[in-house]
Amino acid sequence: MRITARVDYAVRAALELAAVAPEALTAERIATAQGIPARFLQTILGDLQHARLVTSQRGREGGYRLALPPSEISIARIMRVEQGFLAEVHGKRPEDVVYPGAAGALASVWVAAREGYRRVLEGVTLADVISGELPAHAAELIALENAWRSFGDDPGT
Repeated sequence: MRITARVDYAVRAALELAAVAPEALTAERIATAQGIPARFLQTILGDLQHARLVTSQRGREGGYRLALPPSEISIARIMRVEQGFLAEVHGKRPEDVVYPGAAGALASVWVAAREGYRRVLEGVTLADVISGELPAHAAELIALENAWRSFGDDPGT
């Protein structure tokens, strides 16, 4: 699993907006709160606006706000704005990859991995993260001791 800085920043910016919804925040406040480079954040907010997840307003009461309630915006939806597919193999969807010979069933592994990833990311909303109460399917996974270890951290794995 690889989460780019752009995806991380987009989700964090959306979480800042979710925390104050339906109020607005300036880009400067979001950037400061999350330590996101301001120019980079402007581009991300533009992407989220184009995807109709965020709106903006000029003036004294201006700033950025979520276009939908935080409970209706999944983490996956924000990720797709910034990176397209949740999982891809050489720029293709896993189900479109064909391998020869002994690797023939590998595409099925990529499809299964994507489905696991998708179940978590589509099932967790901004509201869930803000509340700190993740849905049961995600909470069960983070309760696993091995979930908090990377490969190689434990010689027994």
